[in-house]
Amino acid sequence: MKKCVLVFLLITNSSCFLKAQTEEAEQLLLDVQKLSQLKQILADLKKGYEIVYKGYSTIKNISEGNFNLHQVFLDGLLQVRPAVRNYKKVADIISLQLRIVSEYKSAFKQFKEKGKFTPGELDYMGKVYSNLFDQSVNNLETLTMIITSGTLRMSDDERLKQIDALYEDMVDKLTFLRHFNNQTSVLALQRTKDENQIKLTKKIYGLGN
Repeated sequence: MKKCVLVFLLITNSSCFLKAQTEEAEQLLLDVQKLSQLKQILADLKKGYEIVYKGYSTIKNISEGNFNLHQVFLDGLLQVRPAVRNYKKVADIISLQLRIVSEYKSAFKQFKEKGKFTPGELDYMGKVYSNLFDQSVNNLETLTMIITSGTLRMSDDERLKQIDALYEDMVDKLTFLRHFNNQTSVLALQRTKDENQIKLTKKIYGLGN
């Protein structure tokens, strides 16, 4: 009976020992597999980093190359070619400015001398002329920047378009000035006629001077 028990214990212990060894072996195998996978992951990461680094370096070089070209282009836009500076409308804009100044000064002087307008009306006219003059001077300042090298980054085509726009604006300003002066002259003339009519009526009816 004791022998049977002993044999049973030996078999049981052996079985447990073998089972433990088997589990340990399996765990070791899993650890080896995990280590292998980790090595592969690290290898892939390294490869990926190398690809990204090389790609980044390439992009960086290209970007710097483009920047250099872009900078050259931008610097070129700062230069104003003679074809732009000598554009006919440049001189026309200056001529329009001179007309605006000459015509508004002459008209304003006449309106003040005629005595047909109140101080408030003359003040209003002065503000209209002053505002028109300031805007025209702003146009000249813009024109100066457009035709001066190293001031604005613009292509020749952009500069010419801007000059065209300034020219049209100056034409509009001169047109407005002439219309304003004409309307004011008509008003002054109408007031003169009204005054003369009143004087004539008084004279006819003997109402005095």
